[in-house]
Amino acid sequence: MSGLLVSVRSAAEARVAMAGGAAVIDVKEPARGSLGRADDATIAAVVRTVAACLPVSAALGELIDAAPPPRCFGVGFVKWGLAGAARLDWRGQLGRGLELPGPQRVVVAYADWQCAQAPPIDEVVTFACERPGGALLVDTHCKDAAALSLGRRPTLLDWLAVADVVEICRRCREAHVLVALAGSLGPNEIETLLPARPNLFAVRGAVCDGSDRTATIDLGKVRDLTSLVMFSPGS
Repeated sequence: MSGLLVSVRSAAEARVAMAGGAAVIDVKEPARGSLGRADDATIAAVVRTVAACLPVSAALGELIDAAPPPRCFGVGFVKWGLAGAARLDWRGQLGRGLELPGPQRVVVAYADWQCAQAPPIDEVVTFACERPGGALLVDTHCKDAAALSLGRRPTLLDWLAVADVVEICRRCREAHVLVALAGSLGPNEIETLLPARPNLFAVRGAVCDGSDRTATIDLGKVRDLTSLVMFSPGS
């Protein structure tokens, strides 16, 4: 059985996500990019609202931005993307970060790594799976429809075949690494990926009014997706 991670941009949205059955509350600012960092005051407000009930994660931008973790107690997970890091010593930087005290660092593998100028996804998945007890997020960076000449926003499945996603999740389970799937996933994509059995499906736009990731979270949409992800074939 999988759970639903909902990305929020305020404490008010966090309350809606909790009421809808979310398993993890993630804090980010979508106007600042795929893993856009919210202001520390916003992160702290969300922690005060939900940390006693649910785990809280926070997006901190890209590794090349070198942004430090938020200065508030109660964030369980933090993550930096690897866009623009293909030619950097990303293994060394991530490895050193994973050894530091504080929130657990989540390794982020971009399915659209070529577009993001990030390390190849297989290399990042291997890096994560060499560290049992860790966590991996498979996401997309290039949200513009022009990236694939589509008339809509690309999703994870525009960059990866279902069989590839299933294999990544299998590798993570065998390595005892928590895995979350993201990348503009909607109900159709999530239903298609249920057999992969990730620990979490991570969403923002799919639970917002008009499926607009900069709009407000809708309680009914959160409830619908929570019900959907709780059924995983073979679990």
